[in-house]
Amino acid sequence: MCKENHYSDRQLTEMIHKGGLRPSAQRIAVLSFVANAKRHPTADEIYGVLSDKFPSLSKTTVYNSLHALVEVGLIRELEIESGNRHYDLAPQPPHSHFVCRTCGKIVDMSMPEGVSEITTPGFQIDCIDVYFKGICPECLNKKQRQNSKLNN
Repeated sequence: MCKENHYSDRQLTEMIHKGGLRPSAQRIAVLSFVANAKRHPTADEIYGVLSDKFPSLSKTTVYNSLHALVEVGLIRELEIESGNRHYDLAPQPPHSHFVCRTCGKIVDMSMPEGVSEITTPGFQIDCIDVYFKGICPECLNKKQRQNSKLNN
């Protein structure tokens, strides 16, 4: 749905530059991983993958890059479960997320109709996060196969 584009390093460099940041190799790599990933990674997942490409990369650099990219609105923090932040590309059409309770996968879904119209007078809403939680089709199929093996 939302992550069908592949962003080149040149496009990402332009995005970072327009955000008012210096486009370092590490920032470009972090933004590329978040923008082009088919999942919503955590800082530790980003560090784990990028540390192979950048042996001198530290977790602090990843966290600082993420914080800077969030501050300028290029990525969003998703606080789906307490204490574990995931990251998503910010410049996308509004969408919700489904979180599988079995495998932990996070999938983009359409935003339910009318959500943005639900407001209480006097409040200024700057972000709407909608999370669905349940079991994804892959885990359901796996569970059904396991159950059918047990019943045979």
